[in-house]
Amino acid sequence: MTDGGVGPGGRPPGTPRAALAAAIGAPVRELRPIGGGHGARHFHAILADGRELFVKSIAHAPAGDAAARLAAEAAGLRWLGEAGAASVPEVFLAEKALLALVWLPQASPDRPAAERFGRELAALHAFGADSFGAPWRGFIANLTLENDAADSSAPWYAEHRLLPYCRIASDAGTLGRAECELIESVTDQIVELAGPAEPPSRIHGDLWSGNVLWSGGSGWLIDPAAHGGHRETDLAMLDLFGLTHLDRVLAAYQEVTPLADGWRARIPLHQLHPLLVHVCLFGSGYAGATVTAARAALVGG
Repeated sequence: MTDGGVGPGGRPPGTPRAALAAAIGAPVRELRPIGGGHGARHFHAILADGRELFVKSIAHAPAGDAAARLAAEAAGLRWLGEAGAASVPEVFLAEKALLALVWLPQASPDRPAAERFGRELAALHAFGADSFGAPWRGFIANLTLENDAADSSAPWYAEHRLLPYCRIASDAGTLGRAECELIESVTDQIVELAGPAEPPSRIHGDLWSGNVLWSGGSGWLIDPAAHGGHRETDLAMLDLFGLTHLDRVLAAYQEVTPLADGWRARIPLHQLHPLLVHVCLFGSGYAGATVTAARAALVGG
């Protein structure tokens, strides 16, 4: 953002600090950059009254896209929090190209925290959703997620989470014809591969280890792509890039709501979506892992 005039893409003027102060109607004592990604910048804000916030600003995108991304994140956090089951940060502000959450001091995970997180995640999933999908336009990183509602998990997963990203990767040349045909083989057999039918769970949707913030003796859910989905999707994502004490998370989860037989064999099926997203975002370096998961999904089914 720039000071004065109209910002890029028609956004309101001002630095993130000025924009935050204007949005909340109070001075901001400090705004310190703490990283970011996918066009977003992250800040640690301290207000004049001492309250601390995590702030996300999207500056390098059309105003409508930036606002839609942050609105989807805020809606997802609130929707997950409505269950009263898992630890979810409070949305302090969601306005235009700014999202502010109540600040959480980070801690190192330990076994009791992992077990609590597993129990909370199980309770969140069990709380359920009205349908597969969500009543808002979704995003994962800066890619759109179609969230049209449906009553059946397997066809919805194929249509809304596999085929769109296969097409994007194919158009970009990061997946070849043979690789796309392998993905299409999975989608053609999706009902047989997906295991026993389950009602929609209330899931995070992008639950890799970086989106679990450890604080106060549990794991907090951040940066969601929340929707009604299959609960094995969240667990497969935790497994994809590894999570500290994942064995304790899974054991505690199973104590609350046991998983259906064969769930471990279906992990590659549920990892296909995030792997395809990585191919779309980062290129053909993830193509090999995507092909491996697709082949394993076909065998596992």
